[in-house]
Amino acid sequence: MNVYFHTFGCKANQYDTDLVRQAFADEGAVVVEDPAAADVAVVNSCTVTAESEAKLRSFVRRLARRGPRLETVVMGCAAALDDGRIAGLRSVRAVVGGADPGAVLRAAGMPTGVGAQHAAPLQKHAAPLPWRGFRSRGWLKIQDGCDEHCTFCATTLARGANRSRWIPELIEEAKALAAHHAEIVLTGVHIGTYGQDRAADPGPSARGSTQTGVVGRDPGAPPRGQPTLGELLEALIAAVPQVRFRLSSVEATEVDDRVARLLIEAPRHLAAHLHAPLQSGSNRVLKRMGRHWYTAESYRARIEWLAERLGGVFGLGADIIAGFPGETDADHRTTVALVEALPFTYLHVFPFSVRPDAPAAKLREQLPAAVVRDRARELRELGDAKQRAYRASRLGQSADGVVSGHGVGKVELLTQDYLSVYLPIPQWNGCPRCEVTVR
Repeated sequence: MNVYFHTFGCKANQYDTDLVRQAFADEGAVVVEDPAAADVAVVNSCTVTAESEAKLRSFVRRLARRGPRLETVVMGCAAALDDGRIAGLRSVRAVVGGADPGAVLRAAGMPTGVGAQHAAPLQKHAAPLPWRGFRSRGWLKIQDGCDEHCTFCATTLARGANRSRWIPELIEEAKALAAHHAEIVLTGVHIGTYGQDRAADPGPSARGSTQTGVVGRDPGAPPRGQPTLGELLEALIAAVPQVRFRLSSVEATEVDDRVARLLIEAPRHLAAHLHAPLQSGSNRVLKRMGRHWYTAESYRARIEWLAERLGGVFGLGADIIAGFPGETDADHRTTVALVEALPFTYLHVFPFSVRPDAPAAKLREQLPAAVVRDRARELRELGDAKQRAYRASRLGQSADGVVSGHGVGKVELLTQDYLSVYLPIPQWNGCPRCEVTVR
């Protein structure tokens, strides 16, 4: 069987796709890069916005037009909340909520050894397929799910409660990834809460796998303390010192002093970059969003403290939702003012879109589409200006680059502070990690 994979959404989704891709390869499938050569397409879906689901359905329709032979299995977050619109698309063979490799294999009609006599178990981690081409960044999912209930988010419904993985298992997987990748990105749904669900750590003898391969907790196990994100980072850096680790999206106020120290003191081991969701600079709007664990003031204080200590080399991004229900012009101006004041180097701006499964769909004072669009455009323009200014400040300076992709005749390297630098292939030394000059 030839299988094509496509991923929508976050780095946690990319990790899940890698896990499922590995499972297919282990069972004898051939992974192909062109859907025209595939018997089955596996599409990992995202439910973060209405637009992401619309893009998913459009993509599946395009796959169907490639020929009647190609069947599609849709997995992931949007699949978990499907109301029939995905399952009803032509060529969709199955819809699988979540990312359990065995479930996706069975849905694709791939014979597996799951439950069969003498069968080898499926991989429990995403030890990568042999590295091909130019990608040398890997994903390591340290936890899944979220215990918060942001009113705009359906991800908690799709992925469930916070579930952290055991540190020794993560070290084992990081070592496997390091054989193929110069950078490992720590990802999940709410990584700043890593360990908070593990007041009693079960250890290897009490492992219990979930549909996403996350280790479960035995409530009867003796308490061994709660590992934190900082402790996990220290353990990973000590065990796999040859790679650069990077944090994916993490709440600013959950970057404790232990993590901050590593960002400041260990730049070769932990990239000087944070993507810290802001969502709004208005405390009134943050409260309506259900984001109770920080205020605009506490967010600002933590970012300014870090920026001062990291100096001029610090990549800082944020997610912002424009036009949330009830957001006044004064609220929007407060957000703009906070963005102007902080050293952001890029922004991800999302116009508010109604998610039928999320509580915000029931909030009053939904804003006109034109107002949402205009506010989003203003924030994007501000983010673009900050991005240009930061890059200009880094021109001519050296940076620690890791290969992240390639184009025609050139290779892309990602710096520690999240800048892309492009080198003509003849000028590249062939190493997955090298010093580059920002141009």
